[in-house]
Amino acid sequence: MKPEISNPTMKDVAREAGVALGTVSKVVNGIPVGESYRIRVENAINKLGYQVNSYAQGLRADKTHTVVFLIPNTAEPFYASLTYHVNLVLLRQGYRMLLCCTDYDSDLEQEYIAMAQQNKVDGIIGLTYNPDLSVHKNTPFVSIDRCMGSGIPCVASDNFAGGQLAAEKLADFGCKNVAFLCKSSSISNEPNKRKAGFENGCLARGLHCEMKIVGDNEPYDTFEQFLADHAPSGKMSLDGIFCVTDGLAYFILKMLRRLGLDIPRDIQLIGYDGIRFFGDADYLCSTIVQPVPDIAELCVRLLLDKTIREKPSLLCLPVTYAYGGTTREDAPNSQLY
Repeated sequence: MKPEISNPTMKDVAREAGVALGTVSKVVNGIPVGESYRIRVENAINKLGYQVNSYAQGLRADKTHTVVFLIPNTAEPFYASLTYHVNLVLLRQGYRMLLCCTDYDSDLEQEYIAMAQQNKVDGIIGLTYNPDLSVHKNTPFVSIDRCMGSGIPCVASDNFAGGQLAAEKLADFGCKNVAFLCKSSSISNEPNKRKAGFENGCLARGLHCEMKIVGDNEPYDTFEQFLADHAPSGKMSLDGIFCVTDGLAYFILKMLRRLGLDIPRDIQLIGYDGIRFFGDADYLCSTIVQPVPDIAELCVRLLLDKTIREKPSLLCLPVTYAYGGTTREDAPNSQLY
């Protein structure tokens, strides 16, 4: 049945039910009233098609059950996976996620923060790249991968341990001469520790290690030249590569194949993130896996904790290694753990 009023209000419901406005408010908010009054109000709500404005209710109660998730994009698989799991955790807690994709735009990040604060959301989870990002002290905020000071906990995987694990794995699989490849960021963040961890692992296992670090604005061709310089006669002098992300590893794989190299027979490769084809199929490459569901769970738990400002400034979660077809796990000294 079509409602008689196009946009009925609580006053319209009270008039239709023949009760006081306060009685309607009590029914809508789950406060006990007399059974006959409750039935009259519910019948009027159904007849008029009245919709409860839960957001307005939240504003009055100083709780909107809405959380902003700030992320560069959902085009990159790792970010998409993170978005999916954060949303799942919020839904389980009875919260809605307001997704804001920044495309690495620092000004847009700040604009989204301002918008979130104006709309009185219950908190913000952000993977941000603005070095001067300003968040009001009364707005609960959890950062991913970047420490932003006291009162704002940062959740990250154990990047140093992940880099070290990559070196140990390459050593276990028989590598002797390895390289670390990285697209650098001008922002000081937790993923930068992957390099130090890899260096430490190489030192501990006696691996010869080279570094190729390319700036944000430099083309990927720079990596291809680096690889070509190590294979002047078609034979690669390197036998192992650790890429700072699986995304970079994907491009490096294509470059190595253009050079006529077989992976993993001629050279082995490990990435970082744990990206899978189509979300839950095979891994893109052998990789250090970030525990994305656990990261999402911890971010939400911290955000909704009233003692958030008393939490440690950095909380690291353990990483694992996963085979993805770009390492030789039958090599001498191979140890799976």
